[in-house]
Amino acid sequence: MEEPDKPTWLERLSNFLLREPEDREQLIALLHSAFERNLMDGDALTMIEGVLQVSEMQVRDIMIPRAQMDVIDIAEAPETFIPFVIETAHSRFPVVDKEKDDVLGILLAKDLLRYYAGEEFDVRDMLRPAVFIPEAKRLNVLLKEFRVSRNHIAIVVDEYGGVAGLVTIEDVLEQIVGEIEDEFDYDEDEDNIFSDAQGRYRVKAHTEIEDFNQTLGTVFGDENYDTVGGLVIHALGRLPKRGEQLMIGDLKFTVLRADSRRLHSLLVERHHGSPVGNEAG
Repeated sequence: MEEPDKPTWLERLSNFLLREPEDREQLIALLHSAFERNLMDGDALTMIEGVLQVSEMQVRDIMIPRAQMDVIDIAEAPETFIPFVIETAHSRFPVVDKEKDDVLGILLAKDLLRYYAGEEFDVRDMLRPAVFIPEAKRLNVLLKEFRVSRNHIAIVVDEYGGVAGLVTIEDVLEQIVGEIEDEFDYDEDEDNIFSDAQGRYRVKAHTEIEDFNQTLGTVFGDENYDTVGGLVIHALGRLPKRGEQLMIGDLKFTVLRADSRRLHSLLVERHHGSPVGNEAG
């Protein structure tokens, strides 16, 4: 009697999809098997895994902490806070009344065009309602709420009602599709250090100190950190925000890309007349 043929992989996949998976690990193993057999590409696998991960994560896992929130005080005049808006390059800003716990609403940067148009401008009249959510809210639930309400930002509050941070729709989507690139991004396949026509350098944060020194003629030590990102974080004493600048020796570092968890890329310019840096302070 001939043994029946073993089911093909596609037959096993069909059978699997027709019944409820026994556990998440089995589902992930099946997805990886599909990737290895070239039935899906790496981007698709990453996105599916991201979706599964988002369903288990809470807002507190990805929010921008209160200390790193960029806010506008309602008492400030537009000519005072507009340079800050331009420097930080966000599209939305929480507006507070002196304290970050007292969020009055959200100001959209595009609404400042009315100020430049010479119209009568009152920040209070421009404010959109702020949405407040708990730290424990699941990301998949938040994403659905963002989509339904067409809201792009939420203020995160702790169990006592105090502001713990903020989260944007981009922060949630990045957990699924990876970091969302912007106008400062460049090809990941290029070298870690890229020189532009103005003599500035775009540097990936994971560039090793030795390579950085060799290209820019600096003599930074690598005892306390191995990468340029580590150099900047060490100098600041914290994780920097996008648009933030600092001087180290005769070099000005501007953060091009950063999220709530890591630093990605920097713009480096040399300012002549300052001593060449040899160590971050």
